[in-house]
Amino acid sequence: MSTTERSIVFLVFDGMKMLDLSGPAEVFAEANRGGAHYRLSYVSPSGAPVQTSVGLHLPVSGSVADTQAADTVVVCGGDVLVSRAVPTDLITAVHLLHPRTRRLVSICTGSFILAAAGVLSGRRATTHWQHAQLLSRTYRDVEVLPDALFVEDDGVFTSAGVSAGIDLALALVEQDHGPELARGVARGLVMFMQRPGGQSQFSAPLERRRPQTPALRAVVDQVAADPALEHTTSSLAASVGVSPRHLTRMFVTEMDVTPARFVEQVRLDHAKGLLDAGHAVARTAQAVGFGSSETMRRVFVARLGVSPSEYRDRFGSTGSGRAGRVSGSVVSGSVG
Repeated sequence: MSTTERSIVFLVFDGMKMLDLSGPAEVFAEANRGGAHYRLSYVSPSGAPVQTSVGLHLPVSGSVADTQAADTVVVCGGDVLVSRAVPTDLITAVHLLHPRTRRLVSICTGSFILAAAGVLSGRRATTHWQHAQLLSRTYRDVEVLPDALFVEDDGVFTSAGVSAGIDLALALVEQDHGPELARGVARGLVMFMQRPGGQSQFSAPLERRRPQTPALRAVVDQVAADPALEHTTSSLAASVGVSPRHLTRMFVTEMDVTPARFVEQVRLDHAKGLLDAGHAVARTAQAVGFGSSETMRRVFVARLGVSPSEYRDRFGSTGSGRAGRVSGSVVSGSVG
């Protein structure tokens, strides 16, 4: 294990999400208890204390301008970053810090700060699933990977929503000190070494833009009303009096998806809702139009990275029995 001290600098600001800071920081602190040498500090653009999303006032170590070379800079996220333009002082802070660090990291919506500073231009990145489309629309030169828990691209790391920052911090510990120490940190914090599946498994039903074309609106409403029907491209096209090729063109133009892919997504959303409510896998597959449990399993694994039964076990209940099984598997080291 390396005995080199590594400086971890967190960039914080008013309205930052508290867990974006405390989660990764706790991973590094736990690693120190296992023999790592991380030195944590917290800076704001001006050096003034900040107020977090939970109302706590956080003192800082100093200002961005006072910060010298750092091994890793972690940029926290916050709801304020997606409700209005990214503040100029945060963009300036990233411009100053980026050349001074070996690794630049953003947690959750902190990716919007990196994007506004131009750091993500031409790079792959991710962010919270709720804001992935906004990041992609606002910064066209960023390749957004909406399902990834975290992404590395040439020394720049971005993570998905909130707790995914903990996963990323653990990956950084493993990168620095190897899997044995990282596994010890995971066990100590009762977490997965590698969380199964992507962040799509946590997403709410697809938020669809209302189509402008009346025929396309009619098709979308038809599928949403009863996803279990046999919705082929040909049958949907015939229902509104257009050719299958024309219907496909309308879908791709207005919704950036093919008819078949749209039908699959609607069925997936309905299936997630039924599984959330505790319905059996086989009955859910029939109810939403997948036909068989195996067909639905293939879609879940391809789109979410988990099987329907795994999804139901994670999201169907917060009961103590189920929670005990999950935490027990992590502590025993049977995963990761």
